[in-house]
Amino acid sequence: MRKFKKGLVYLLFAIPVITQLYPLLWLLMYSLKTNEEILDGNFFAFPRAVQWSNYTTAFESGSYLKFLSNSVFVTALTMICVILLSSMVAYAISRFRWKYGNLVMTIFLMGMMIPMQATLLPLMIIFKNMHILNTHLSLILPYIAFSTPVSVFILSGFMKAIPHEIEESAFIDGASVYRIFRSIILPVSVPPMMTVCILTFINIWNEYILAATFISSEKLKTLPFGVYTFVIQYSVNYGAIGAFLVMGALPVILIYFFLSNQITKGMVAGAVKG
Repeated sequence: MRKFKKGLVYLLFAIPVITQLYPLLWLLMYSLKTNEEILDGNFFAFPRAVQWSNYTTAFESGSYLKFLSNSVFVTALTMICVILLSSMVAYAISRFRWKYGNLVMTIFLMGMMIPMQATLLPLMIIFKNMHILNTHLSLILPYIAFSTPVSVFILSGFMKAIPHEIEESAFIDGASVYRIFRSIILPVSVPPMMTVCILTFINIWNEYILAATFISSEKLKTLPFGVYTFVIQYSVNYGAIGAFLVMGALPVILIYFFLSNQITKGMVAGAVKG
């Protein structure tokens, strides 16, 4: 009976692993095949001859570096702003005693319920009047707005459990609120901040709707829209399309693979201490 239960547990774990890994492995093999191999219908077959030229075509003809640099710029700037704003808001909500703290937290939680698609038309009008449409700022501002609520939720849950004695001793020594925040709260909150960084990175890096709506200039487009453009342009070169898709997904896969433990630690820390 114990062996049966153990085998059942392994089976339950194997199903999500296979369903998650198989599409990635299939896409990798797809990107290394010729059109003839792809169209013969044998999806499980390995490529007879590895076609590295598909990656060369995708890298050179797809303007990969241009789209990649745009995505890196937008994502990095957004992550910096989200960390700074959400950490300060979470600190104010969780550590200060003021009567509007719960109300402010409720407002941020309500922000998590607003779908991004519902804001497209109002944002389009606002950004047009502000003359920032078709700029990276038109992406960064809504990315910050949609990423901050969940970041405040994660960080405030962690900061509530930090002992107040640490701050009280610092106040006695003459430290200001900003000094305490910078020298005590931020270093202690590194695990949940890493979680916020990774989740923000993944959400922003893969975002397509806002990038397609607010950006029309070719030189400002981010990588998800670059993938769409490449697929339209090279619709008959299936191997090159697969190669571009692999290169588009590679940064997120690498970040998540190397830093997945940080997500778990940050979420567990916030759950246990909150």
